[in-house]
Amino acid sequence: MKKTGHRCCSTLIVGAGFAGSVVARELADAGHTVRIIDKRPHIAGNAFDEIGEEGVLIHNYGPHIFHTNSERVWTYLSRFTEWHHYEHRVLGVVDGKLYPFPINRVTVNQLYGLDLDEAGAARFFERVREPRDPVLNSEDVVLNAVGRDLYEKFFLNYTRKQWGLEPSQLKAGVTARVPVRTNTDDRYFTDTFQAMPLHGYTEMFRRMLDHPGISVELGVDFAEARERGGFDHVVYTGPIDGYFKHCHGRLPYRSLRFEHEHLANVQQYQPVGTVNYPNDQAYTRITEFKHLTGQEHSGTSIVREYPQAEGDPYYPIPSDENETLFKRYQSLAEAEPDVTFVGRLAEYRYYNMDQVVAAALAASQRLIERWRQDVVATKNSP
Repeated sequence: MKKTGHRCCSTLIVGAGFAGSVVARELADAGHTVRIIDKRPHIAGNAFDEIGEEGVLIHNYGPHIFHTNSERVWTYLSRFTEWHHYEHRVLGVVDGKLYPFPINRVTVNQLYGLDLDEAGAARFFERVREPRDPVLNSEDVVLNAVGRDLYEKFFLNYTRKQWGLEPSQLKAGVTARVPVRTNTDDRYFTDTFQAMPLHGYTEMFRRMLDHPGISVELGVDFAEARERGGFDHVVYTGPIDGYFKHCHGRLPYRSLRFEHEHLANVQQYQPVGTVNYPNDQAYTRITEFKHLTGQEHSGTSIVREYPQAEGDPYYPIPSDENETLFKRYQSLAEAEPDVTFVGRLAEYRYYNMDQVVAAALAASQRLIERWRQDVVATKNSP
């Protein structure tokens, strides 16, 4: 890698998903030359979507539901897409019946044959909860909120399947992402902005990368690009342990296998976008894409998700042990002045999409300001 010590003239960005594409656009808009590569044959990372052979828009790597409370992130992405308003709803299968999830008052009333109002639901949760102080892990979070029975019906086996670990082995933040409600709000998210890119994620990314200062190379591995050189700085969005050739050992990531199916002449397969199967199946959930996109079609397309240990990394596994190992790699990353690490895999963080965008915008600002100061310092040097 060429090191100038001053201003960065050319940047190699590894990964054409949210983190890499946002940084690419920000740097290009600031006048820098950017080359973005991805080992896959397409842009958009795990958010990649396309029209399947049967004519239905599908998410190849599982459902991506956009939601955010950040007006800045919403406004930024709105430069590259119009939106289809969509509020995600999920049902969970328990003993063969469908219940609203996250757990709310309707869930409790239907499950136990009750007729609680909001105050009654609050008293119910207070009565059944198992207080945990301090709350140390994901099991503590759920037991502290809803008690043993709801934990075992909705969370325990789902978490085991999704992560390959017991909830007690996972950091508290994993299940803390799922609210418990005493009202009847059955939306999965309550963020201010909830929508899907009107023409799909891939089209949004295509517009984002459509800039004269950006060149895109697909099917290119980082090792190959590094060998070729010709850049001053790297923005790396892949697994951080892979960058350092796993010198401290491999960081655990959870992978997924997707089973896509098209159902001809079926208008609607399930009543909501996603149905969770916490207890009865090898897969964790089924998503029906037409709910998400609003597309009209005579058939419908679904995907089943099977978590697994091997395969492309999708989720950093949030545990204390893994965080300790990550910090060793983070120390190495901080000693790399000409490399910026950003994104879910590079920062080993269980980010939502909007959090990745926010992290990428922040990283871009730091780089642009750093290079601006380098230019000023160079001009002022004797």
